[in-house]
Amino acid sequence: QVQLVEYGGGLVQAGGSLTLSCAASRSIFSFNLMGWYRQAPGKQRELVATISSGGTTNYADSVKGRFTISGDNAKNTVYLQMECLKPEDTAVYSCNAKKLRPGGWMDYWGQGTQVTVSS
Repeated sequence: QVQLVEYGGGLVQAGGSLTLSCAASRSIFSFNLMGWYRQAPGKQRELVATISSGGTTNYADSVKGRFTISGDNAKNTVYLQMECLKPEDTAVYSCNAKKLRPGGWMDYWGQGTQVTVSS
């Protein structure tokens, strides 16, 4: 049973910073891909950033240059460092892990953490 637990959400003023953490119940290298998604009220969930087991990162255009995803395998944790936050970054942020198995991709999700950016 894979568990992902997010930490670090909260309320921050525009222009501020927050760092989210996603603690996995096993080595993050055991997953092919880990990432962060977000969902704002009334909107669809969208990809924020991903990091592969090889360290390749990918970002949504809306967060490039402001957010940084990283992983610490010793702590089984993936981080999302968010800077220069904007009100439109307000959303529930969820951690995701993907594992390719013979039958296809398996997705694992955390419970989500709220990030609110005030103007």
